[in-house]
Amino acid sequence: MRVFNEIAVVTTICIKSIPQRFWASLSTVVAVGLVVTVLLAFLAMAAGFQQTLRGTGTKDMAILMRAGSQAELNSGVTRDQARLIEEAPGVMKDADGKPLVSPELYVIVDGVKKTAVPADGNLKKAPRSNLTLRGLGPVGIAVRPGLKIVEGRAFNPGTNELMVGRALQKDFAGLNVGDTVKLGNSDWLVVGAFELGGSVFESELWADTPEVQDLFHRQNVFQSIRARLTGPDALKALSDYATNDPQLKLDVTTEAEYYAQQASRTSDLIQKLGWPLAIAMAFGALAGALNTMYSSVAARAQEIATLRCIGFSGTSSFIGTLLESLVLALVGGIVGTLITWVAVDGLTGSTLAGSTFSQVVFTFHLTPAVALQGIIMALIVGLVGGVFPAWRAARVPIAEAYGSP
Repeated sequence: MRVFNEIAVVTTICIKSIPQRFWASLSTVVAVGLVVTVLLAFLAMAAGFQQTLRGTGTKDMAILMRAGSQAELNSGVTRDQARLIEEAPGVMKDADGKPLVSPELYVIVDGVKKTAVPADGNLKKAPRSNLTLRGLGPVGIAVRPGLKIVEGRAFNPGTNELMVGRALQKDFAGLNVGDTVKLGNSDWLVVGAFELGGSVFESELWADTPEVQDLFHRQNVFQSIRARLTGPDALKALSDYATNDPQLKLDVTTEAEYYAQQASRTSDLIQKLGWPLAIAMAFGALAGALNTMYSSVAARAQEIATLRCIGFSGTSSFIGTLLESLVLALVGGIVGTLITWVAVDGLTGSTLAGSTFSQVVFTFHLTPAVALQGIIMALIVGLVGGVFPAWRAARVPIAEAYGSP
């Protein structure tokens, strides 16, 4: 108990002496807070992106693409293959006995972010970003449960009409209901906006398949086939059917699994950018922590020596000084977390999905797990920045401490 009492006394002295070194302590808190803010901003971005993509699709929806394709963009299927899938086992049928199979076109068009609109409002001068235009028909809309048209109406087949995802509409200019969008050599009218549970589909433009095929000269060719299954267990039967038929040779997976794989690739890239930057900044914060703690030890040299003279161990000085460093780092970590929560959490942004080369709109999401990583990062800076000054405190020569001015 004596050891614990000594540690408690030394720690109390260290903490109470922080106001005497207010500006040096504040610089450490600010430096650690900046490190945590930068790190959490990247991690919140990755978490939000993952949440958007992983929340897309269900386990009873199959997506079929050309064998070996990593994404819809580099896939290709024919109309004949789509017809064969309509006869496949495990495919659900509607009330009229028609199979719920949706061959879909996936192409890239350009749009203008609201943040890139020139001061004069002329969109023709603005830099362009890639957007997804999906060609689908009535079945494609029917197989997506939870779809809600929040403004306007659905497009009419056989017309140059567009439906716009709500997330895309918030982040890009010229996509309000009633606006005319130039795609290729044709003008397209935005007639509706839809929501779909915050999924990646809200980052897409939807139009009638034949019209999109005419626009891009891709008659009888699609990028993927979606098929509503009778249940999750029906996936194997459909997969075996697609593998064994020489006219198909298609890869089959659930929509949920497909988008989870897409999310992991891009979120990993975001984290690989965020962690090195945060670590580089951490070295700067570490230098500040070392400077503060060495100053603290120097200022309390006679106090530490006095405690040593009356029987306090070097261990108590070591732990007390180390805990002071950890407290400063923890305060910085909490400050950085609060800044990120106020300034970043819930912020809407968009990034280029690596496998599709198109913009995906998402919301930054500061989860408890992400916040915990920031606090741990702060404590690591405090631990490394405090251990050497603490070692110095434990070994302060008594004669030297009293002999100093």
